[in-house]
Amino acid sequence: MIIGDRLRAVREEKKLSQGDIEKRTGLLRCYISRVENGHTVPAIETLEKIARALEIPLYQLFYDGEKPPPLPTLPIRRTSAEFAWGSSGKDGRYLMKFRQQLSRMDESDRRLLLFMAQKMSRNTAGRPGAKT
Repeated sequence: MIIGDRLRAVREEKKLSQGDIEKRTGLLRCYISRVENGHTVPAIETLEKIARALEIPLYQLFYDGEKPPPLPTLPIRRTSAEFAWGSSGKDGRYLMKFRQQLSRMDESDRRLLLFMAQKMSRNTAGRPGAKT
């Protein structure tokens, strides 16, 4: 479907001229003509203005039916927490054990362990096959 054809059809169905749409939207009549003839593709904000001027919901410019189209069933999206390392599964259990051990250490040992982990991660970043 070409949006310009749909706009013209709805406008004519409502017995409105391009001048009427110009008055209601503030868009120039020549611009409306260019859109209807397929010479210009309007931005979504412009389509919202035109839909308001035609007194129709925006979806009707893209859909030729009386009722809104049925919503598709989309797969459930995973949150960023689900993608994080250690948020579930084997990595989660490993992280939990590590946290338990960290809680038993004193502050100076935790700082030493963190320092060593930082050094180790810097050294492995440049190796072939290392995860980044």
